[in-house]
Amino acid sequence: QVQLVESGGGLVQAGGSLRLSCVASGLTFGWYAMGWFRQAPGKEREFVAGISWSGGSTYYADSVKDRFTISRDNAKDTVYLQMSSLKPEDTAVYYCAARFRGQDMAHRAQYDFWGQGTQVTVSS
Repeated sequence: QVQLVESGGGLVQAGGSLRLSCVASGLTFGWYAMGWFRQAPGKEREFVAGISWSGGSTYYADSVKDRFTISRDNAKDTVYLQMSSLKPEDTAVYYCAARFRGQDMAHRAQYDFWGQGTQVTVSS
């Protein structure tokens, strides 16, 4: 049974930082590209960042570029999202997802497994 478990969310003031983690189990982690998505109330789930299976390629939404950094540790079956210079508009539930194959990292339908999410709230 595949599980993706996110952690590290919380309440932070604007301008602050948080580091999200997502631990995977039940799959061969190094075979999967990983992504972070977020969903704010009343909005669709949107792509935030993605990383290839090796970690050699990373991808970011324009809204988080230069503020967020995605990384992974295949020895620990874990993907991270370092978030800096947080803004109130970053407030959302953040989800990690695993994708075995696909062309577009931002395409939700290409992901095979999803975590339950972790809440990030940025106060102004």
